[in-house]
Amino acid sequence: MADERDAKAIWARCERVLGVFSPAARDAQSTLRALAERAPAIVDEDRYGEGALAERLEARVAGLLGKEAAVWMPSGTMAQQIALRIHCDRRGTQRIAFHPQCHLDAHEERGYAHLHGLVADLLGPRERLPTPDDLDAIHEPVGAVLLELPARELGGQLPAWDELTAFSAKARERDVALHMDGARLWQCAPFYGRGLDEIAELFDTVYVSFYKDLGAPGGAMLAGAAAVIDEARVWRIRHGGRLFTTYPFLLAAERGLDEVLPRMPEFVARATELAAALVDLDGIDVLPDPPQTAMFHVFVRREVEPLNEAALDVAERTRTFIGSFRPTEVPWTQMGELTIGAAGLDVPVEEARELYREVLDASA
Repeated sequence: MADERDAKAIWARCERVLGVFSPAARDAQSTLRALAERAPAIVDEDRYGEGALAERLEARVAGLLGKEAAVWMPSGTMAQQIALRIHCDRRGTQRIAFHPQCHLDAHEERGYAHLHGLVADLLGPRERLPTPDDLDAIHEPVGAVLLELPARELGGQLPAWDELTAFSAKARERDVALHMDGARLWQCAPFYGRGLDEIAELFDTVYVSFYKDLGAPGGAMLAGAAAVIDEARVWRIRHGGRLFTTYPFLLAAERGLDEVLPRMPEFVARATELAAALVDLDGIDVLPDPPQTAMFHVFVRREVEPLNEAALDVAERTRTFIGSFRPTEVPWTQMGELTIGAAGLDVPVEEARELYREVLDASA
């Protein structure tokens, strides 16, 4: 049986990847070459995340999101803890609220609590998106609410526009800061038919990632009111996030904005087409159906070990990696995640469907 190391080695040898978490990880050499071509003399001014290059990127993202200012951060973990801390300090409370499957709670060792003393209330149940009624159910004063757009653990789901505007109005009515975990916000504009700035207008602060969809090796941005961002710069130092040199991350972020962001509608359209082809196979469901962004979850009714073995067998034979699967709470049902980017377009939909059919047949 292939262990985790074998799976990674097979992934690395594949020539095509249907859904890839970080585009930069697939082709580091071409990424480095592209960064070298972009590196102007301006990088000489890059010191501790300040200088013309950083200012240019920060102003660009602030403009895209319709915010007064923005500051580059080494990670989203840092950006979001800082945003929540500032909002809570200004409102005199340590209480925050977010969805039960929030990334801060599930994957970041609860840094918000250990580093900042923040206490979290949960918004609604695990299986659905939060609603304004869930905020009403919290009676104590709340300093900040975090909403994730799109919600990764729910297959990239998004609230309807009316629901989102109602949530924003409810937060402002209660003088609660609304913060967006917008790691994958880049995918959301096609669903809403609105610009990123109009979506971000509903939030006090917004975090976006440069590696999850745009292919940078790392880095994030926090945007909001100028006074909040000025304070966030101080907190970046306190967190140890003032790196001496940041230009490789800044240039990679610019490259992603220039070359990848304009293709997002294309990626969303392909995700929709692919999901429709997969659900036509007996034994597969997707969530949401249809996808609302460039990502969705694939649920396969098979045992997990034979399923992953079959997927690796197909990957070795075809040099095409279709993904891996993990158990769910439903017996005999495993879940995989697909995020469509440029790499995913290299696999035609009908071919992808047949590869999944082979995996289904081999793991039956």
